[in-house]
Parts: sequence; structure tokens; C-alpha cells
Amino acid sequence: MKTTSPKNLKTLNPKSSGRNFSGKITVRHQGGREKRFLRHIDWKRNTALTAKVASVEYDPNRTADIALLVYGNGVKDYILAPLGLKVNDVIVSSETAEIKIGNCLPLKNVPIGIQIHNLEITPGKGAQMVRSAGNTATVQSKEGDLVSVKLPSGEIRVFKGDCKATIGVLTNEHHKEEIIGKAGRARHMGRRPEVRGVAQDPRSHPHGGGEGRSGIGMKSPKSPWGKRTLGKRTRNRKKYSNKLIIKHRYNH
Repeated sequence: MKTTSPKNLKTLNPKSSGRNFSGKITVRHQGGREKRFLRHIDWKRNTALTAKVASVEYDPNRTADIALLVYGNGVKDYILAPLGLKVNDVIVSSETAEIKIGNCLPLKNVPIGIQIHNLEITPGKGAQMVRSAGNTATVQSKEGDLVSVKLPSGEIRVFKGDCKATIGVLTNEHHKEEIIGKAGRARHMGRRPEVRGVAQDPRSHPHGGGEGRSGIGMKSPKSPWGKRTLGKRTRNRKKYSNKLIIKHRYNH
């Protein structure tokens, strides 16, 4: 028996085609995407009632599959589907929940070595980390109210014990190995053609021009607007803090 997706959990995902409010292109190589509907994902998992998995579905807006839950009071909502979650499975979000695939509970109650996803950074704000296909994090150690977690990048970071996480590994772990296959499919995904700078004329790109095949002919690669692109730092140090990071992803 096929379960139909509830209409109240879907909203049209508007296209921007890389244009700003005045219609000017601010992000190149976007446009022509198929119509898509956004599915409402329950990132907070605040409902303490048990929920039954009605279906596991494909979501065109994300890399992992999603699961439709039906709670004991009849309310329906979507979550990201972990690997091994099947139709008719019963899961719950609770502080005392069993360590079972799909269950959601605070980090302080997750045993060391357990794989998790949908990880909160701020308690109560909802899951913000480990949400892509095939991703998983691992609880490393606990000290007081703090829990250190190894993230998919290899970075080890400290979280508050009240931050929620969901047990399991996300589905579709081979997503990154998928081959698009043809240009037409990329166009349906909203990707317009990209032209190499060296293939353009000198008025369109700093790398353009020259007789025959030629290199960029400069000390540093440039963007179409003449800005240096190699080794340019873009991280805003004021916005981010490293004090909660125990081991950086670049340290081997």
C-alpha cells in the first residue's frame, strides 16, 4: 500500500536562477531547474510520542532519503532517514530513549562509540550538523556536561550534553559516487554551462585571448572580475570561534 505525501508538509521551492531582487545575475551558471516542492523536515524532534514510519521517500532537495512519521496523535512529519530504518518501525524522541536507529536523545545519554547524525550545535535550536547523505559522527568522550564528538571531516569538537542527536548513519552513502551521465540531466538540476576562462576572449575574462591554446599567462589565477582566486582566505574569523574545536580537520 503506497502512502501519499501530506500536502500540508509540502511547499513550492521558488526559483531564483541566480538573480537578486532587481533581476540581475549575482550567481552565475544557475537556471532552468525543474519545479520542486520542499518537504517540511522536523529538525527539533520535540514530540515525545512514539512515531511509526509510514514510508521512506526520495527528496529532490537533499542528498539523503527522508522518512514520513505518523505520531500516536495522528500528526505527520518528515525526518532524515537513517540507514536500516524500515516501514512500520517505531521510533521515539526522548531523554530516556533506547539506543536504536532513528531514536533521538541528548548527547549526554548517548554511549561512547555510538554513531549519530542530525546534531544540534545549540540546545533546542534544531539539528544543524551531519545532515548529508552517508554522513555520521561518533561520540568520543564525556567530561562533565561536555561531550566531544568526531565529525565526518575528522574534526573533533565539544558540544553541550543537552544537544540532541539521532542514532544511526544517514542513507544513500554512495551519493558522492553517482555519475550524472549527460548534460541534459545537469540542466534539469538547474546547472547551466560553465565556460573555462582560457576559452573566452580577453574582454570577457582575464585568462582569455592569445593565439591558439594558451595558459593564463599571469602570476595568479583571477576571477572574471580580476580578483585573485588562489590562496585567498574567505573565512570570517570574527564570526567563527575555534575554542570548541579539540582537533582540526587539517591536523593529521
